[in-house]
Amino acid sequence: MEFTAAQIAGLLNGEVIGNPDATVSTLAKIEEGHNGGLSFLSNPKYEPYIYTTGSSICIVNQTFEPSKALPNTLTLVKVADAYACFAQLLALYDSMNKKEAIIEQPSFIHESAQIGQNVYIGAFAYIGANVQIADNCQIHPNVVIQENASVGGNTIIYPNVSIYKDCQVGASCIVHAGTVIGSDGFGFAPDENGVYSKIPQIGNVVIEDNVEIGSNCSIDRATMGSTYIRKGVKIDNLCQIAHNVDVDQHTAMAAQVGIAGSAKIGKHVMIGGQTGIAGHLSVADHTKIVAQSGIPSTVKKADTLMGTPAIPINDYKRSHFGFRKLPGLINKIYDLENKLNELLKNKEAWQNNNAPSKDPSYLKE
Repeated sequence: MEFTAAQIAGLLNGEVIGNPDATVSTLAKIEEGHNGGLSFLSNPKYEPYIYTTGSSICIVNQTFEPSKALPNTLTLVKVADAYACFAQLLALYDSMNKKEAIIEQPSFIHESAQIGQNVYIGAFAYIGANVQIADNCQIHPNVVIQENASVGGNTIIYPNVSIYKDCQVGASCIVHAGTVIGSDGFGFAPDENGVYSKIPQIGNVVIEDNVEIGSNCSIDRATMGSTYIRKGVKIDNLCQIAHNVDVDQHTAMAAQVGIAGSAKIGKHVMIGGQTGIAGHLSVADHTKIVAQSGIPSTVKKADTLMGTPAIPINDYKRSHFGFRKLPGLINKIYDLENKLNELLKNKEAWQNNNAPSKDPSYLKE
């Protein structure tokens, strides 16, 4: 599907600089631009590419002024925020590529399941008893949705996702391939001989609206009650959310985050990749945690934390500055130790050479 520069400017409330009839049919990074491609420039670091790009149209900020000649084939669309406007176009482009509302075969849908309107169900999907799937959902191939689970409207479940029994996924969510929702929490009790017995996990997982979960994540069901992923939460790939965790609204976490059981994460928290959070603690709203940090205890007020155990980032930087100097300090200590030993040897030699005679013969005169 083709769009002209004038149409794009009208959609984004922008201004065309160049040919308003220039057309594009694909999206392209500015450094890889080609004829018919639409790119954007918001980061000044990429400005050199705009003078060589092969794209037909480029979206730029209103404040952009070229420092040299642009390609003759390039038309600019100036907007208030190039990044936000390009994201808007990406969303439009994505919406034009939705799956057709069909049920592919072979697939299994239990007779008691309730399937809404305009739903796509891919081949080899399994929809269990009393499952509820709302309107406009996409259930991709090899998805398993067990009995009594529910999926809200406009949600996309990508291939090989498993949603265990009784779990709830809200509206307008995206769950990427390989993720498991509702697997058993890590609950075992040792007896007097140290042999572990499994504790039944009878709760569920509740995922609220507008949540996105990356690929190959695991969100464990609660031992009792629910594990909660609240409205607007964004979870990257390969994250582990343990039983009875509560992740509050609009929190985001990068890849390989692990959160232990019964932890409560506040609103608008940002968690860097490979961060570990211990169980039975809480993290204050608006806290920022730098990648590879460890959180062993409750965070009572918002701060930017770093390290293991995590401390305020400025304290960590000062500590790290000292840490980097440790090799030099150790060498200085060795030098001082050697000098001290040398002085002690010299002192001992001097004392031996200047000690009073032990022969008292002078007393006999």
